Amino acid sequence: MNAQNSVSRRTLLTGGLATGVLLAFHLPLRAAPNEPVQKDTTDGKFAPNAFIRIDRNGRTVLMMPQVEMGQGTYTSISAVIAEELDADWSKVEVQHAPPNDKLYANPTFGLQVTGNSNSIRAWWTPLRKAGATARAMLIQAAASQWGVEPASCTASRGEIAHAASGRKLGYGELALAAQSQTPPKDVAVKDPKDFVLIGQPLKRLDTPDKVNGKALYGIDAILPDMKIAAIANCPVFGGKVGKVDDSAAMKIAGVRKVVVLDDAVAVIGDHMWAAKKGLEALEIEWNEGPNAKITTQDIWDDLRKVSAKDGAVAKSTGDIAKALATGDKFEAAYELPFLAHASMEPINATVRVTKDSCEIWTGTQIMTRVQSEAAKAAGVSVDKVIVNQHLLGGGFGRKLEPDMVVAAVKVAKQVDYPVKVIWTREEDIQHDVYRPVYRDQITASLVDGKVAAWKYKVAGSAILARWLPPAFQKGIDIDAIDAAVDAPYDFANFHVEYVRAEPLSVPTGFWRGVGPNNNVFAVECAMDELARKAGKDPIEFRRAMLTKNPRMLAVLNQVAEKSGWGEKLPPRVGRGVCVQPSFASFIATVVEAEIDDIGEIVLRRVTSVVDTGIAVNPDTVKAQIEGGLIFGLTAALYGEITIDKGRVQQSNFHDYRMMRINETPKIEVTVVKSGEAPGGIGEAGVNAGPPALRNAILAASGVALRRLPIDRKLLAAGKKA
Repeated sequence: MNAQNSVSRRTLLTGGLATGVLLAFHLPLRAAPNEPVQKDTTDGKFAPNAFIRIDRNGRTVLMMPQVEMGQGTYTSISAVIAEELDADWSKVEVQHAPPNDKLYANPTFGLQVTGNSNSIRAWWTPLRKAGATARAMLIQAAASQWGVEPASCTASRGEIAHAASGRKLGYGELALAAQSQTPPKDVAVKDPKDFVLIGQPLKRLDTPDKVNGKALYGIDAILPDMKIAAIANCPVFGGKVGKVDDSAAMKIAGVRKVVVLDDAVAVIGDHMWAAKKGLEALEIEWNEGPNAKITTQDIWDDLRKVSAKDGAVAKSTGDIAKALATGDKFEAAYELPFLAHASMEPINATVRVTKDSCEIWTGTQIMTRVQSEAAKAAGVSVDKVIVNQHLLGGGFGRKLEPDMVVAAVKVAKQVDYPVKVIWTREEDIQHDVYRPVYRDQITASLVDGKVAAWKYKVAGSAILARWLPPAFQKGIDIDAIDAAVDAPYDFANFHVEYVRAEPLSVPTGFWRGVGPNNNVFAVECAMDELARKAGKDPIEFRRAMLTKNPRMLAVLNQVAEKSGWGEKLPPRVGRGVCVQPSFASFIATVVEAEIDDIGEIVLRRVTSVVDTGIAVNPDTVKAQIEGGLIFGLTAALYGEITIDKGRVQQSNFHDYRMMRINETPKIEVTVVKSGEAPGGIGEAGVNAGPPALRNAILAASGVALRRLPIDRKLLAAGKKA
């Protein structure tokens, strides 16, 4: 019976995993298309599930169901598995999992996708059980060889030991015997007090090769006979290619071919310079279509008009109408602009297409969707598409879209050699899938210094209706209302609505921080204005409504102490606070900022306290909060995509600014020790920075800004927004 189970399991794993070819990378990270391709094979290995491979030498390979784009996922996921496996951490290697929803679908989404800050919180239980199951099978194998009870054996650092007899066997020595063991049905996982790896500040597994240049991203793919293509999309959203004169381009040395698609033109060359210069030499007439007259003002006018409508009710408690009729009334609307992703690694994909196959080298957050969409573009079945996953040089939600791969497949179909298609920074910024514009309206009433009624309406794009239609139910986009329906405060009369408002012509998608982006900003800005209206200190005002939320109250109290809240500040310097329960983590942040006479802002200090439950790697938690704060504060200070004549006006970092090193403040992050299940952390800092900064500006100047990015003219004039 055990043998039959073993064969069945091995057949399942081999059959399931063979649909994609793995570029095995070890630590140091090594993965390149011009190196021998390694398939995930279970032959001669202990492979109890889709995540663990142990060979006879004790080499332990852990398959990563989530992608690594700088957030430390590979190290943290490895630590979770290795903790329960009791593996020798020095022998652990990681490998990209292939596209396979059956084996590697994110438990939250049912798709093999990385996003929404849930790599650890979604996989926490499944991966712990996977590791514990493998450990139990190794113990069973050792106990069977020694003729002892499994309960008398222990596992540690890649060995099984029997204390009574002093015997030990390494995992490699037990690999084949363990493979024939029956997996336990309900394995016990460790008590957190027994953790050895989890909770420790582990060094990132990917850091050495990222420092010395050996780490390989999608853009580093190199294949024999490969050519490079540069691409130009129609500058107007929805426009098409009209006429193309390529006579000048074809005269440029190194230019091989001009490929005309429906809405884009690509030039293939021997190298990037030839492709880029060839593209510049093209004379293209675009059929710009009906969107060629659209401006940013048109989009805002339309959003404001649509937002006046009643929305679909997402949550309602108490008697909101009656409660709003009493007390001191407050009304405000908060608006956020389009934002681009601007990942450091330029958009790229390398593709080789034959008459009956398609192979892709790229870094993506949505492997199986890339595989299926590439199959459609190539005209082959999904099982004929191989996706070779690489490290991502930033994702931020942009690589939740397959469009760059689809375009590369269409280009590669026109030639008989592999092509790497690279988007210039200008193409990336001007043909992104943008963070939507949002308008959030709040009506509230104050009674006895507290919020007695809270009516909140979100108006913005329904990204999920396009990206994951089953999640869009009854007219409500659950991402768009995230952090609005679960506001942390105790509001007896509480009402949240959602109005779907798709911006004219502009494609929208997920951006780092996702739904809480707009809602945390609106909620926390309104709370500061309400505190002023009530004559209360902003932290004291919040405390009074957090008595039923002890984790949130605890981080607020800590951040008040650590930031020096209440200590005297110089003129034109203020502190602002933000609290948020985003991604099942609880975060309180204080920004200290100074405003000069012309409205420029100097960030003096940022203090954050985070309770993310069990912190698998506290160093990664701190790093993600720090990076997220910089990301969000950059957007608050500078971020805005504007439209004129149907075109994006920004094109590169000179007019889509990033925060400079000299502008970055001192950032202090405290991670609370907690025994709760892990929360998400990769995006939380992004949402914390903007409202805390805005509230610091309010404290320093009295100007209540209600739109981002920061309007320096308003600050210089000292006028209220």
